[in-house]
Amino acid sequence: MRAPFPRPLLIALLAAMATTAPARADFASCVAGLRAQAAGNGISGATFDAAMKGVEPDLKILELMNNQPEFRTPVWDYLATLVDEQKVADGRAMLAKHAGTLARIEQAYGVDRHTVVAVWGVESDFGQIGSGRYLPQALSTVACLGSRRQDFFRKELMATLKIIQRGDLEASKLRGSWAGAFGHTQFMPTTYLSLAVDFDGDGRRDLVDSIPDALASTANYLKKSGWITGASWGYEVKVPASYSGPSGRKAKQGLESWSARGITKIDGSGLSGLTAAGLLMPAGRNGPAFLVTKNFDAAYAYNAAESYALAISVLSDRLRGRPGVRGKWPTDDRGLSRAERKELQEKLTRRGYDVGKPDGAIGPLTRAAIKDVEAKLGMPQTGRPGGKVFDALN
Repeated sequence: MRAPFPRPLLIALLAAMATTAPARADFASCVAGLRAQAAGNGISGATFDAAMKGVEPDLKILELMNNQPEFRTPVWDYLATLVDEQKVADGRAMLAKHAGTLARIEQAYGVDRHTVVAVWGVESDFGQIGSGRYLPQALSTVACLGSRRQDFFRKELMATLKIIQRGDLEASKLRGSWAGAFGHTQFMPTTYLSLAVDFDGDGRRDLVDSIPDALASTANYLKKSGWITGASWGYEVKVPASYSGPSGRKAKQGLESWSARGITKIDGSGLSGLTAAGLLMPAGRNGPAFLVTKNFDAAYAYNAAESYALAISVLSDRLRGRPGVRGKWPTDDRGLSRAERKELQEKLTRRGYDVGKPDGAIGPLTRAAIKDVEAKLGMPQTGRPGGKVFDALN
C-alpha cells in the first residue's frame, strides 16, 4: 500500500484541483479564439477541429515552462549528463552507421558530420527519447494559459496546423516537447515550414521517421544560421588571473588581441586556427574558458542557451576523438553522468524511496528523496543529484 501524500504535496494537489475548473473554462474560450485565428491563416475548420478533438489543457506543461534545464541547471551538471561516455560511444556508432548519408550532407550543406550528429545526440539521444506530447495540446496549453510568449506559441500552433493540413505529416506523428519541438533533431513547427528538407527523395519532409531528412534539415538550419564551412567552433583556453579585458561570446576579436592579453590554449600553446572569436566563461572567472567563433553562435541559435551550444560543441569534439573540457569547474560536487544518475536512483530505491523507474531522468520524486537523504546525512538540502550524495549512498 502506498503511503499517504506528505502534507506539502497534499496542499499543492488540492490547490491544483481548485484552479483546474477556471483554467479549463479559460482554455475553452481561448480555443474558440484560436479557431478563428486559424481560419485567418488559411486553415480549414475541418483541419482545426480534427487536430483539436478531445484536447484538454495539460497543466503539467506550465510547470515545465518555468524549469528549463538549459537555464536552471549548473553548466557542469548539464554537460556531465549530455556529454557522457555513453553518448560519445553511441554517437560514434551513428557516425559509422550513417556515414554515407552524412558524407552527402557535408557536401550539400558544408556542415561537418560531427556537429550534425552532436545535435542529434543532445536533442533526442539519437532518436531514443520518447515521442513526447501531442503538439496541438502542448502548444494550445502554453498559447492559452502560459505566463509568457503566448503570441509565439500561437504562431507555432498555426504552423503545426498548416503541417497537418498540407499532409506533410500525420497529426498523430506530431509529438514532441512541451514547447512544440519535434522529430529526431527537435524542430519547431515554424522552423520546419521554412527549413526542413526532403533529403531521402520520397517527396515528404519527414523529421520523425526519416533520419536523412532530420540530419540534413539540421545541417540546413546551421548553414542558414551562419555556419562557416571548415571552421572550428573554438577551443578551450587559459586566462591569466590578471585578465580584465572583454568577455562574452559576442565580443569577437582577432587572435592577436587575445594573445596580447596572455590568453593561450589550455595546453599552454599559442592561439591558432580561428577567425575572430569571443571569450566565453560560462561559470565565471574561476571555471573553464573558451574562445568561440561564429560556428558556436550557429549552434547557439538552435536553442538560445550557451550551455546548450557548449554541449553541442564539446560533444562534436569528443566524436572527433578530441578531449572534453579539461579545466576544473568551480564546484567540489561533480555532476553525474546518465549512468550514475540511474545508479543513484537505484540506491535510493534500495533505501525505500519511491523515485519511479530508475532511468536517469531526475524528476520531483528523485529530488525529494535526495533532499531527505541529505537531511539525514547532515548535508545541505539541495535535491541536486551530485557526486557527494552519490558517494555517500554506498
